[in-house]
Amino acid sequence: MSENTENVKEIPQQELKEKVINAIKQVYDPEIPVDVYELGLIYEISIYPVNNVFILMTLTSPNCPSAEFIPSEVKDKIQQIQGINHVELELTFDPPYSQDMMSEAAKLELGFL
Repeated sequence: MSENTENVKEIPQQELKEKVINAIKQVYDPEIPVDVYELGLIYEISIYPVNNVFILMTLTSPNCPSAEFIPSEVKDKIQQIQGINHVELELTFDPPYSQDMMSEAAKLELGFL
């Protein structure tokens, strides 16, 4: 074990996942008044020992004007959680994003319901 992980207190997986989701919900697409989690841009959140997080996400389109900063903002927000060891974020466009991936709350907010 490295010295970095020996003194780190492991956060229970469910608790850490909730903190990660709350952090992600602070990130908004500037063109849409809904956070990226409710938009359905987060495909996977995996928690690994010791407080390591993997995020698989997409964007509304490959040509999204916010493509440069949304993923880095998601990663930054997660890294700000006390006790986080490492965050890995992968961007994918498979499957392609569709409005069906939005939560009911996002659809309501955007007037789709």
